[in-house]
Amino acid sequence: MRVVLSGGGTGGHIYPALAIARECEKHYPSSAFLYIGTERGLESKLVREEGIPFESIEITGFRRKLSVENVKTVLRFLKGVSRAKQLLRDFKPDVVIGTGGYVCGPVVYAAAKLGIPTIIHEQNVIPGLTNKFLSRYVNTVAVSFEQSKPYFAKAKHVLFTGNPRATAVVEANRERGFASLGLPQDSPIVLVVGGSGGAKAINNTMVQMVPMLKRLPNVHFVYVTGQHYYEHTRKEVLKSSDGVRNHLHVLPYISNMPEVLAATTLAISRAGASSLAELTALGIPSILIPSPNVTNNHQEANARSLEQAGAAVMMTEKQLTAELLFGQIEQLLKNDGHRQTMRDRSRALGQPEAAMRVVSEIERLAGK
Repeated sequence: MRVVLSGGGTGGHIYPALAIARECEKHYPSSAFLYIGTERGLESKLVREEGIPFESIEITGFRRKLSVENVKTVLRFLKGVSRAKQLLRDFKPDVVIGTGGYVCGPVVYAAAKLGIPTIIHEQNVIPGLTNKFLSRYVNTVAVSFEQSKPYFAKAKHVLFTGNPRATAVVEANRERGFASLGLPQDSPIVLVVGGSGGAKAINNTMVQMVPMLKRLPNVHFVYVTGQHYYEHTRKEVLKSSDGVRNHLHVLPYISNMPEVLAATTLAISRAGASSLAELTALGIPSILIPSPNVTNNHQEANARSLEQAGAAVMMTEKQLTAELLFGQIEQLLKNDGHRQTMRDRSRALGQPEAAMRVVSEIERLAGK
């Protein structure tokens, strides 16, 4: 199987593509891949670390108001289509898959115009502009949420798959999670994480919440600040951490997030699509604080879908205070029955077969 993957900007677009590649390898060990992204996006680092051949094009996203920059974006798009067509002719893929981000635009559009079978995968409930544009040209739109289907009314074929990231994390080793944190197995863990880059609002709230942790002396709080915020936040935490330092663990980043999640009792998290795929694949109860700084406020729609299913509690940034957040944490940790119900409902939303569903669609389109 020869597959071209494209998706960029954030891990939420990249990790699903990598999960599809790994699942494809399980069924077709001699598969060949080419990943087309941008040099500025996180994909240029993550994809190369995975050992997948990487080519780049130059492209930017549209601004949501009239701008000279949008004219330049159109020119970059046309140039990107031309470069993508050349890369596709050279590689000769069986199928081209886009997993979101504006880099997918010229790549998947070029494939469609060349008559190559195409799939796009939408991770969020509310689709992004690029996928909405591409949905008119591709063979299949794969979605992570059933609620996304009405947004693709003009697509040829819409397929519910779930998020392929779920497949990559479902068998994470919880013992390794405890060991990597240096904690005894079965220690109660509250994981606080604001996404790969961190979240200022969550960090500020966590700093204010530190003195309250004394009320839960047997619970370990694993607090991931994000690299950019780490030094400043750690200094602020130290000012008020007397009496809680043995069970407060402040980290800039976690490289083995699936394993740590597998060991987690309760997660406090943003509501990015890949994060929710991980939480539900492992059945982790959560308090979700969606980022308001995203297109179409899509994280709130993601979070509401879990809250409505009884798998999570949602709290907006406007509602967020240290007292309210700690009160929710304390309430959930002290109510084992409620937390177990959330765990069961979270796992019921998980889609561990998601990557296999995408691979099955690849097989169908490629005639394998």
